[in-house]
Amino acid sequence: MNWVEALLLGMIQGISEFLPISSSAHLVIAEKILGIQISTSNLTFEVILHAASLLAVICFFWRDLLDIIKDFLSYLLTKDQKAQANYRFAWLIVGATLITMGVGKGIEGIIGTNMTHSSTIGASLIVTGLFLILIEHGINVGTRTVKDMNWKDCIIIGFGQALAVIPGISRAGSTLIVSLWCGLDKKTAVRYSFLLSIPVILGITILKIPELTTETFSGIGFELAIACIASFIFAIIGIKWLIQMLNQAKLTYFAIYCIALGAITWIFLKDIQI
Repeated sequence: MNWVEALLLGMIQGISEFLPISSSAHLVIAEKILGIQISTSNLTFEVILHAASLLAVICFFWRDLLDIIKDFLSYLLTKDQKAQANYRFAWLIVGATLITMGVGKGIEGIIGTNMTHSSTIGASLIVTGLFLILIEHGINVGTRTVKDMNWKDCIIIGFGQALAVIPGISRAGSTLIVSLWCGLDKKTAVRYSFLLSIPVILGITILKIPELTTETFSGIGFELAIACIASFIFAIIGIKWLIQMLNQAKLTYFAIYCIALGAITWIFLKDIQI
């Protein structure tokens, strides 16, 4: 892999990680179309790119994270009622993450080797596009905020997020549509969706670190740095872009893109397999 390919992969991962278009599907499709051979260092790049995306969302939402941590500790130690909402919110994030991990493993076991087949990715992208249309044209935005959230929301949204283990199903799209379906307002749904990504991406990264060895970094240090920086920068852009598009009710553009890409993948890109 050369630095241009590393830059391209970093850009694709970063911009698509938090946009509702499925980063996993785009990486698979990019490798197939462009003939990028990353098999020998696939795990290394996967871990590094996820770590860069994780850093991006932490940097973007650091104030929210700090408030949640402070209120969690405050309520835990002093039972300060002003901190109760964020205390419960922290547990709702943990609960949804655990549900996502359990259900996601089950989905992986059921679909198996068909997970990255062209028909699976194509159909999943089309489903993601339909999800996005529903967000803008099929669901009445609720008025519930963090204070109104409960364990039912946590369970339902955790299940929705678990669907994103399938390449083509957007984690951002699935969590947003389920959050809005639960009656959350847009601000709360967006905040919950992005903050949920932190433990999920962190978990994926930590689980795969033990599989890395010093040999996996040999000879590709510069390329890794390029991919990491690109992923971080474009992840920030992706976060800002999604929030802006959601507020302006323009997710239909992403919907059309996903449906078109899904149809092309299903029809023309045969036998995509990692």
